[in-house]
Amino acid sequence: MKITVIGAGHVGATTALMLAQKQLAKEIVLLDILEGIPQGKGLDMYQTAPVEGYDTLVHGTEDYKDTANSDLIVMTAGLARKPGMSRDDLLAANTKIVKDAISQAAAKSPKALLLIVSNPLDVMTYVALKVSKFPHQRVFGMAGILDTARLRAFVAMELGVSVRDISAMVLGGHGDTMVPLPRFTTVGGIPITELMPKERVDAIMERTRGGGAEIVKFLKTGSAYYAPSAAVAEMADSIVKDRKRVLPCCAWLTGQYGEKDVYMGVPCVVGSGGIERILEMPLNSEEKALFKTSVDHVRATAAKAAI
Repeated sequence: MKITVIGAGHVGATTALMLAQKQLAKEIVLLDILEGIPQGKGLDMYQTAPVEGYDTLVHGTEDYKDTANSDLIVMTAGLARKPGMSRDDLLAANTKIVKDAISQAAAKSPKALLLIVSNPLDVMTYVALKVSKFPHQRVFGMAGILDTARLRAFVAMELGVSVRDISAMVLGGHGDTMVPLPRFTTVGGIPITELMPKERVDAIMERTRGGGAEIVKFLKTGSAYYAPSAAVAEMADSIVKDRKRVLPCCAWLTGQYGEKDVYMGVPCVVGSGGIERILEMPLNSEEKALFKTSVDHVRATAAKAAI
C-alpha cells in the first residue's frame, strides 16, 4: 500500500504521522509546493519510527512523479479559515489549489482512491470528481467522522461518560447546515433525548455545527487538525484493511435520500473499493427538511466553483 498526502501543513503532516503510526502503508509520500518543508517533515517522521516501532517509510517531495502508483491520495492542501470566515469563503482559492493538485496526482495514480479534506469539503470533493474523472465511488470526502466525533465529545462532556460508549450520526454538508441527529445519538444504546433536557440537546447540536469555528476562534491563525487527521486515519484504516465499516462520509448521491448528483454527508460502507454502499436512514419530516436545506446550500456553493 502506498499513500500520498497532498499538503504538508498541520492537517497533512499530522495525517501522515497518524497513518504511519497505524502502519497503514508501506510507503507514505508527503507532498507540498513549499521547498524543503515536506522533505524535512517526512524525514522527521521517519526518524520517529525507531521510537514508535513502525516500519512505514515516510518521505517528502515537491514532485508529483514521486506519488506515482499511489493506492490512496489524501488531499489536505488549501487555505485555512481565519476567525469570522466560513468554509465557503475559501471557495475560489481552494478550487484552484484542488484542481491543480488532483489533476497532477490523478494522472500519476489512475487507480487510486481520492479522499478529500480541503474546505469547503463537499464542493472540493465535487471538484476532485470532475477533474480526476474517476468513478464516484473512488472520490469521497472526510467530514461526517469529524462532525460526529465533535458531537460525541460534547455529549461526553455534558454527561460525564466515556466517549467510547457514545454513538452519533451527522448528515448533510460539512458546514453550518450540517444535520446532527439527536434521535440517533445514544449513550450505551440510550438516546440522549432520554438523558438530558431538550434545551441541552439543542445546545449541543448547535455547538456541533459550529465546532470548527469555535476552534478557529481560539487559534486565530489556523483551524483544527488533530481531530480531522484522526478522522482521515479511521477512514484509511477501513479502506486498507477492507473492514466494511459504516462511517459517515461525504459521498456522491445517486438517488439516495431523494437526491442525486451532489456530494453529501451520509452513512457509508467503506472498504477497499472506497464508498461501497450508502445506507439510508429513516428520517422524519423535520430531519428531511434540514437535509434538503443542506443539499440546496451545497448545490448553490458548487455552482459558484470555477471548474
